[in-house]
Amino acid sequence: MKGITDTMDKTSNMDNTTKKVIFLDIDGTLAIPGETVPVPSALDVIRKARKKGHYVFLCTGRSYCLMSHFMEFGFDGAVASAGGYIFSGDQVIYDCPMTEEQKQKAMRVFKENGVFRTIECKDGAYTDTEFTDYILKHTKGNVSSEMLRWQKQLRDALGFRPMEEYPGTPAYKLILMSPSMKNLDLCRPALEEEFQFCIQDITEHYVNCELINRKFNKGTAVRQVCEHLCIPIENSIGFGDSMNDKEMLETVGLGICMANGNEQMKQLADDVCPAVTEDGIQKAFLKYHLV
Repeated sequence: MKGITDTMDKTSNMDNTTKKVIFLDIDGTLAIPGETVPVPSALDVIRKARKKGHYVFLCTGRSYCLMSHFMEFGFDGAVASAGGYIFSGDQVIYDCPMTEEQKQKAMRVFKENGVFRTIECKDGAYTDTEFTDYILKHTKGNVSSEMLRWQKQLRDALGFRPMEEYPGTPAYKLILMSPSMKNLDLCRPALEEEFQFCIQDITEHYVNCELINRKFNKGTAVRQVCEHLCIPIENSIGFGDSMNDKEMLETVGLGICMANGNEQMKQLADDVCPAVTEDGIQKAFLKYHLV
């Protein structure tokens, strides 16, 4: 869990009224979708911002097992599972998996209605065979950064195991692939009171959705991190590109969407920076004097 946080000397004389907390989504924001490393220009300004005294956190929908290797590049902490698991340095400050009852109910309801599932846990992700087959067959063309990540990770077998191997460990989130919105809507009455259906992609062949516990989201995570660090919420900055970044961009003092991002997120954001492939993070850090 430890990043460079604990060894890096922050030489700045900033106090907590001037320090910023910067939250970075991974796929389509910090890294090209599906890639396993951040773009080099982003790493350069992240190091400089941290040396200046600012805090930099990952803020991702990925589960801990699918994002932990990014900590090697030097971050002060991370929000994982869209807000369900949060740590700062070596300290876990929030840990909220589904209850066993919630998990069993959700898994059953989706299976009964023909919706394919991937269950994300801290130690791994377990997926229906049909989920993998459906993504590799049908997801082509202009799709979200989340879907591009899924395509690459499933194609390369990165971190995913068959559902038959699921050991019953606590789950934080479900990723869903539905043949139609009708199939997904059939599941809502049983689950919508406790879960948010975060739609990522809708095409003629499928609907891609994340099932997120209503107890948390990236926005509640931003508030928890700021409170933990004693940093005013207005001193927070968030970078994202997709629908699961919505609450983060609404909560932070300055919300920035990538040019390659979802059109709704661009309308919601305070600013739009260049695309991840055009050094967007670097250019925004320079624009807002974070380095």
